[in-house]
Order: sequence, then structure tokens, then C-alpha cells
Amino acid sequence: MDAEPLGTVLVGVVMGSRNDYAVMRGAVEVLKEFGVAHEVRVVSAHRTPDLLFDYADSAVERRLRVIIAGAGGAAHLPGMIAAKTVVPVLGVPIPATALQGMDSLLSIVQMPKGIPVGTLAIGAAGATNAGLLAVAMLATTDAALRKKLVAWRAARRDEVLAQVVGEDEVGA
Repeated sequence: MDAEPLGTVLVGVVMGSRNDYAVMRGAVEVLKEFGVAHEVRVVSAHRTPDLLFDYADSAVERRLRVIIAGAGGAAHLPGMIAAKTVVPVLGVPIPATALQGMDSLLSIVQMPKGIPVGTLAIGAAGATNAGLLAVAMLATTDAALRKKLVAWRAARRDEVLAQVVGEDEVGA
């Protein structure tokens, strides 16, 4: 997993298990594409609570600007991190149980008043969008990053506009 030197990291990407990286990779790829310094860590709310507290407690001191937390099952990781730091936390539900992420989604989205977690879609789409949302948040104070984001979105628009559908492909 990726790591940057201390003091340069802007976004933390954390997950409860290395297995979650299969989903969280989308966030990391977006951050890489935009050149955003980030770190990737396994921090389990249930198996390593002291590590979770240390990570969240040090986030401001380490100058993190956003934390993206992926969690499956009971999905306590995003909420517990949010409870321990003022750094914005984006939660990504991981489809890790028989409920395919619905349990995680409901756990993350139902944070009590006063401890917000921005909640994204279940799975890979949510992870990618979490990366894009982190970039957009950072772009509010970084003109060069904002320019990259505007260009990226224009390229997605152009991809759609270039698509042609023939009459034989359109259903009645």
C-alpha cells in the first residue's frame, strides 16, 4: 500500500482489513491520478481500537485534510474516526457480509447528530466517488487541483458526448 513522507499527506485512506483494499483501490487510484499526497492504512475499529484512536487523534497534527474510511459489517471505523477528530471523514460501505453492504451503509449513514460522516455508495463506486469528493474538497483551496478537476470532468462529459447509439441498438 502507498505511503508518503510525514507532513506531506493530505488524505488518509483507511480500511478495517487488507481485504477491503479491493474496494478502496478506487479512492487510491483517483488520488494518484490527481497527484494528491495520501496514505493507505489498515485500521480496525474492533481489532485495533488503540491504533484507531492514535490515528484519529494525530490527524490534525499530521495535517490531514480528509480521511476516507472504508468499512464492512458493523462499519464502526468511519464513525469512530469522526468521533475522535475534526478532520472530515468520508465513509465507504464495503460489501463484506451476506447483506452485501446494506448493513454497513445503514451503520455509516445513521451517525448521531453532532458526529457527521459523509456517506458514499456501497462498494467500488462509493470508493471512487470518495476519492473524487476528497479532491473536490481540496480543490476549494488549491487552484491547480481545481483546474485538474474541471478538466477531468470535461473529459468525462466528452466521453459521453462522443458515444453514438444506432437505431438498431435502441429498444422499442
